[in-house]
Amino acid sequence: MRKQSKVFKLTFGAMFVALTSIGANMTSIAPFLVVGGVPITLQTFFAVLAGLVLGSRLGAFSMFVYMMLGLVGAPVFAQFKGGIGMILSPTFGFILSFILVAYVAGKIREMNSSLPSYIVAALVAMAINYIFGTNWMYAAYQLWFEAPAEFSYKVAWLWMIVPLPKDILLSILAGVFAYRLEKHGIIIRNIVIEQRT
Repeated sequence: MRKQSKVFKLTFGAMFVALTSIGANMTSIAPFLVVGGVPITLQTFFAVLAGLVLGSRLGAFSMFVYMMLGLVGAPVFAQFKGGIGMILSPTFGFILSFILVAYVAGKIREMNSSLPSYIVAALVAMAINYIFGTNWMYAAYQLWFEAPAEFSYKVAWLWMIVPLPKDILLSILAGVFAYRLEKHGIIIRNIVIEQRT
């Protein structure tokens, strides 16, 4: 039973690695999702969902695997990019934050499993993604990447206005979806237990 549980957990973890990879490259299916040269992706949505569905530890681990998969060269990052050089990319902070995003979302959900808690967990996790990622981007442009003309900290945050409404909406949807999935999971587990007794 314990072995079966581990197999299910690893399977779900691998599934979220795959989903995040797909979410990173939505622009290959819908090119109009590139705004001002910046691809609008579903990575944050799946990172949040990973934490809510898998829990803090497994959710964070699945995002760590996703990041490492990209760094070893698999084209799983936005626009099918990958490789160790991505560490120097201005947007790598967003990828790195997915580990913390999943962990925090899972941790909040583990403390309270009500619907409002799921939604709050998703929104807090999304905010972490924005804060960590935007500050990394600003630092990258200031320290090791050639900054665009008239680039400033304010401009860095103004760039984030474009994907913000989408990410707020998707984070709320992630919270609602994960909550319903958990409730259905509890019902299914109870049915299985009743059938065995």
